[in-house]
Amino acid sequence: MKRAYYLFNPGRMSRRDKTLCFQSTTENGEDQRRFLPINDVSSLYMFGSVDANSALYNFLGRHHVPVHFFDYHQHYTGSFSPREHLLAGQMLLAQTNAYRLSRRRMHLATGLVEGATFNMLRNLKYYQARDRDLRSQIDRITELRPQIHAASDVPELMGIEGNCRQIYYEAFPIIVPGYDWNGRQKRPPSNELNALVSFGNAMCYTLCLDAIYNSQLNPTVSFLHEPGFRRYSLALDISEIFKPLLVDRLLFRMCNKRELGSHDFDLVDNACFLHERGRKKFVAAWEDRLKTGIQHRKLNKRVSYRYLVRIECYKIAKYVMKINEQYSPFHAWW
Repeated sequence: MKRAYYLFNPGRMSRRDKTLCFQSTTENGEDQRRFLPINDVSSLYMFGSVDANSALYNFLGRHHVPVHFFDYHQHYTGSFSPREHLLAGQMLLAQTNAYRLSRRRMHLATGLVEGATFNMLRNLKYYQARDRDLRSQIDRITELRPQIHAASDVPELMGIEGNCRQIYYEAFPIIVPGYDWNGRQKRPPSNELNALVSFGNAMCYTLCLDAIYNSQLNPTVSFLHEPGFRRYSLALDISEIFKPLLVDRLLFRMCNKRELGSHDFDLVDNACFLHERGRKKFVAAWEDRLKTGIQHRKLNKRVSYRYLVRIECYKIAKYVMKINEQYSPFHAWW
């Protein structure tokens, strides 16, 4: 099965016949080479400064391998996306029509917000059952959720989702005691927990982008977030459902078990970022999480979390193509 590769060290990536060759220099000054068979690579994540040429990107494009780039402070900066070999004109027209027709767009947007808030609530109930006092947050989100299906437009839906998420974030210092948290701060993250949320959300965004790429959906046509310039807004839509399940549960576990420490973070001008050592720890745990399988209730078979995101794309695709009359978002049951 293909897998994602994460490159943290600076070096050069080149092609060797049907193999990728990554040359880097170790801390001892020794040259090191690693060969990656192209048929084993699903995507590449570039955290270090990696040199490459157009021949390499042509090679990656022919084998449909996307590349995601992050800057020094682990901010996601962009992606190299090969030519969309699965895109079809019929799907693009259907997806655009689903956006233009307010009833169909509202159905999808409502489902996305309903799924996102359900999974937030599931996390709170999970930790409430583990001796955390989260009754106030649970009650307030439970009171807000009926407004989702009563909303008249997408901005109202976004407002409800924003209110639920603000209440949800209030629970973070209760779930993860001992970490500074003054609410969600993005640009830049001001403390360790915010740094983890920012990095985890970026990883979830690129995971959803990969899943969209492997479906027939177009990543620029979204339903909850407004389509805009220079962004794949459909990945933002789908990531709302999976951030509580994949990102938040992972960072809660890592922080509570002290798998990350202060030495895994850097403080730069009142901003906090994961150190390379911390990024490697998080990415290793992230990959382990994505490989974990669950018994899917409807499919009646075991699927990985990575494939679960792809299934969500297929459900949206079936709705916009009018194969299914309803879209039901993924709900965590554990």
